[in-house]
Amino acid sequence: MYLYNTATRKKEEFIPRFEGKVSMYTCGPTVYHYAHIGNLRSYIMEDVLEKYLRFTGYDVKRVMNITDVGHLTSDGDTGDDKMLKGAKREKKTVMEIAQFYTDAFFEDCKKLNIKRPDVVEPATQCIDEFIRVIESLIEKGFAYEAGGNIYFDTSKLKQYYIFNDFKEEDLAVGVREGVEEDGNKKNKADFVLWFTKSKFDDQELKWDSPWGIGYPGWHIECSCISMKHLGEYLDIHCGGIDNAFPHHTNEIAQSEAYLGHEWCKYWFHILHLNTNSGKMSKSSGEFLTVSLLESKGYDPLVYRFFCLQSHYRKSLVFSYENLDNAVVAYNKITSKIATFLKGEQGEIEQDKYDELMTAFREALNNDLNTSLAITVVHYVLKADASNATKLALLKEFDKVLGIGLIEGAQKALENEDKGEELPAEVAELAAQRAEARKAKNFALADELRDKITAMGYIIEETRQGTIIKKA
Repeated sequence: MYLYNTATRKKEEFIPRFEGKVSMYTCGPTVYHYAHIGNLRSYIMEDVLEKYLRFTGYDVKRVMNITDVGHLTSDGDTGDDKMLKGAKREKKTVMEIAQFYTDAFFEDCKKLNIKRPDVVEPATQCIDEFIRVIESLIEKGFAYEAGGNIYFDTSKLKQYYIFNDFKEEDLAVGVREGVEEDGNKKNKADFVLWFTKSKFDDQELKWDSPWGIGYPGWHIECSCISMKHLGEYLDIHCGGIDNAFPHHTNEIAQSEAYLGHEWCKYWFHILHLNTNSGKMSKSSGEFLTVSLLESKGYDPLVYRFFCLQSHYRKSLVFSYENLDNAVVAYNKITSKIATFLKGEQGEIEQDKYDELMTAFREALNNDLNTSLAITVVHYVLKADASNATKLALLKEFDKVLGIGLIEGAQKALENEDKGEELPAEVAELAAQRAEARKAKNFALADELRDKITAMGYIIEETRQGTIIKKA
């Protein structure tokens, strides 16, 4: 298996440190709001990677953090504390906000068929680990106290900037907006390990430390949580491209200064999900969440399918038109599979099975090319092979792709069996609603839905399309 390693800027054969075992770390969410679908693209692709590693026989241990304290929008004492911002917005405590949005995140993951990591560790559970590592960095001369805060001294490193082949605008995302000069720093690139003096006087979560009462910086948590559960050597670290700088850059700096050796060998970064107006974020345009897509009639697994149609190292443009195209493509696939379920099964033809399975593996062995893997799904649909062969292949493929191929086909068959003729007036309203959705006039579509409901009919949005039946 070959993966593009963003630390070396080339495709490399993936060889874990210990034969048959993979240690994998993925940056988790900052739980101050719902995850938008741009964030979730990264988790979908990381999920495919983990499932494919398991599919090929590796024993994978995957760890993910939950950032529930102190994630600022810059590396100085500037911008907003996201957790505090969420608490103020909803008039709740920070921990109430953290628990609510952690639960919401994993509910979205469940809808998207994203496996929960083996270990999920909130930052607030690891304060002792943070303090111990920071103390060691100070003793080794890699950290210093200034203005009441503890900073990492980047001038002590032979190389600080690791991920230096990205476009300027990609790196700028990691710096965030509104960054001000921090006068406490010895060097511009230095970053905070622990805050005791902060502009956030009303910071709710604080802990005692050797340097006074305060809270950790953003970057230290991932290093410590990874080392706590995966040891001194990490095989692969994943995350969105906007985390490459400064977050992952700073993780490498502090981890390798603490350990005294290389920490992580492979770095796996997923490119942005964009809208027509630019990178998707919580602060720009419509806040696109899984729940919002569901409210507009889209199955979350169709969004997963939409993501898999593109390579993870390519920016993907989201629009409802593009998502509608994915719905059509997905429905064609599941409808075709439904014919296999209804037809004569026959026997599994091992030679044809092996040929198509090899093509699937070759696609994913080539830098996790999910787009090509979806093409192999189409090869299976058209193959001159028994239905038993095709169904066996598709069941195996979906252990990695996770798009509900067989389940979707079974639902298509169930919907066929439930089919009944609608009254002319209901059918006309349904047709108008379909046109309104196609024109992205969701207000009119909702109004027409209410009229249909008032007439005693239920509307169900499925991966196979809209189903209308008597209440």
